[in-house]
Amino acid sequence: MDRLSLLRRRPRRRVAAVAALVALAAPADAAEREALRWRRHAAASTITRDDWGIPHVHGRSDADAVFALSYAQAEDDLARVEANYLTALGRTAEAEGEAALWADLRQRLFVDDAELRAGYAACPPWLRALAQAWADGLNFYLATHPAVRPRVLTRYEPWMALSFTEGSIGGDVERIPLSALRSFYDRPTPPTPEERGVVPREPSGSNGIAIAPRLTRDGHALLLINPHTSFYFRSEAQLSSDTGLNVYGASTWGQFFVYQGFNAHAGWMHTSSTVDNVDEFAERVERRGAGWTYRYGKARRPVAARAVSLRYRRTDGTMAERRFTTWRTHHGPITAERDGRWIATALMWRPRPALEQSWLRTRATDLAAYLRIAGRKANSSNDTIFADDRGEIAFLMPQFMPRRADRFDYTRPVDGSDPRTDWHGLHALATLPSVLSPRTGWVHNTNDWPWTAAGADSPRAADYPRYMDQTGGNARGAHADLLLEGKSGWTVEALRAAAYDSYLPAFARLLPPLVAAWRALPATDPRRAALAAPIAELERWDHRWAAESVATSLAVFWGDQLWREVGDVAQVERVNVPDYIATRVTAAAKLAALEAAVARLTRDFGTWRTPWAQINRFQRLDDSIAPHFDDARASVPVPFTSAQWGSLASFGAKRWPGTRRSYGTSGNSFVAVIEFGPRVRAAAVMAGGQSGDPASRHFVDQVERYASGALRPIYFYPDELAGHVERRYRPGE
Repeated sequence: MDRLSLLRRRPRRRVAAVAALVALAAPADAAEREALRWRRHAAASTITRDDWGIPHVHGRSDADAVFALSYAQAEDDLARVEANYLTALGRTAEAEGEAALWADLRQRLFVDDAELRAGYAACPPWLRALAQAWADGLNFYLATHPAVRPRVLTRYEPWMALSFTEGSIGGDVERIPLSALRSFYDRPTPPTPEERGVVPREPSGSNGIAIAPRLTRDGHALLLINPHTSFYFRSEAQLSSDTGLNVYGASTWGQFFVYQGFNAHAGWMHTSSTVDNVDEFAERVERRGAGWTYRYGKARRPVAARAVSLRYRRTDGTMAERRFTTWRTHHGPITAERDGRWIATALMWRPRPALEQSWLRTRATDLAAYLRIAGRKANSSNDTIFADDRGEIAFLMPQFMPRRADRFDYTRPVDGSDPRTDWHGLHALATLPSVLSPRTGWVHNTNDWPWTAAGADSPRAADYPRYMDQTGGNARGAHADLLLEGKSGWTVEALRAAAYDSYLPAFARLLPPLVAAWRALPATDPRRAALAAPIAELERWDHRWAAESVATSLAVFWGDQLWREVGDVAQVERVNVPDYIATRVTAAAKLAALEAAVARLTRDFGTWRTPWAQINRFQRLDDSIAPHFDDARASVPVPFTSAQWGSLASFGAKRWPGTRRSYGTSGNSFVAVIEFGPRVRAAAVMAGGQSGDPASRHFVDQVERYASGALRPIYFYPDELAGHVERRYRPGE
């Protein structure tokens, strides 16, 4: 008997009774055992959809809750669940074709199915139970929805959960340039415009702010959660169980833990860190027979070889395969060749502790508990902003921090033949530039350095190795400082307003020199007359974005023009683009960029006096994962701008093939403000809506709130959820 037949043997209303009976029976085979396990989970869990379509899942055990969550995620957007695991497992080319081979190969330099299976077998029983429940929820959905046709993954195995453990956008592996990887393993491939930094690209990161009780009106700690990711990258959910689990927040599609969120006592926000903990080692290799060796100190070591086979879909739909011999030193896999040296990339690859840490922190109820869990040192890419109902707040650095000799510059490849460049274990948490309960009463991070995380109570750069930061400050950090320093009386609404404060500090810095350059032109220069009106518009601007602002349009088009001109040079010199414009771009180049911006606005919209709302838009046409847009279809104006210019509310938009308007695909993806009083109180909004189904009322039901910053209440407690229930059911019903 197949699984689906077994599942249909009893009416759905009798799920619980059937589960109780079958639990006593001896299963006949593996398929029946699996089907009975599904039914036991389904009978022990419920999914309650609120009036925004957000699932509040509950289970008798944590595993039951995980089962219901993965089922609910499959209901909402199975395509994105599958896409994330195709990426994580290095199998995207099986769906998208040969062009995806290089991203798959990059992933498979680290991911090995056999190692993941062995790692799963070695996990503690509680983690194996969660991973099994996760796979069961997805497989149960597929079994009960035979009309659903996944592109590749028709079955999920529990070990797969170990391939995707942190929840970050991109992840450390994606720092490896694909062009360099392909050049090494295939044929010479020039860097893409995106890799060179020529194309303006929204910073992928986040904002986090925590405020201590002494600065709040009601004496309760506050937390801002504001990830900047690609839209629809995460879903929203609440997980609870009879064993005390109760957590709410943003979960990356396909992961069974809340990545950024809160429980009844504590909350955490992850922001992409500026630390340098992904390093490149330049290896001195020599051919030896059929293999290679590399120098290490006075000795030579063999370069380890591993065969990797990748399948890909041909244009006619059939499958083909390519085989690669990949190479690795003790520093890591070989990812490029430069100046005759092979480049090995070292990064964190610790699936089990990473998954443990990601799950266990959702149960942490105070800072001490959170730090104990962080002791697993399996968070490599994220700073953390923390707050709890005891009034504790904190800024925490990534806990995976290799100890290195600070005399070497790890922002560039170091000599792999010199043992002194090696990683020497990990830093103890106490040696990191974190901030615990500062006297200033606030902490923040905007993907900037830690040296301004808490105002006067921030760590001092001179006290730490250089590799604790590789990027420096940014305009959002300066903006956050202006909003936080010296302020008190904070409320949930005041923190929400701060998250949408319209000031653009980068333009406040960059535009006065532009105006001065125009004023310095000779009276006979034709640019004085041609640019007089645009300069006047910019000069009287208050440097705040607004829907009807012409100056916002002018400034953004001007800044984007310069970005295209100098972005690649700024990237090579490791300087933020606004800083480069401020310090390296000539007056003549700034004026020429304004001329180009005026010309482009006039060409595209008929006049350079075009309000920002007519340009900057939100549109979601269908369920395609690859974005596409249409000027002739309905869209919603968005007043905020790219985070590059210091907007805390981020909207990464650009023109697309066939469009004049700019449409956003990244930036603010989830915004939540939480107050940790006797009862936690929270509000949130997400990009688009909870569902990935265009036929669902929850496909775009949050767009207007998203664009206006009008957060909706979060129904964390049962009495809050009452009266807002759209549907309550068990998985499979």
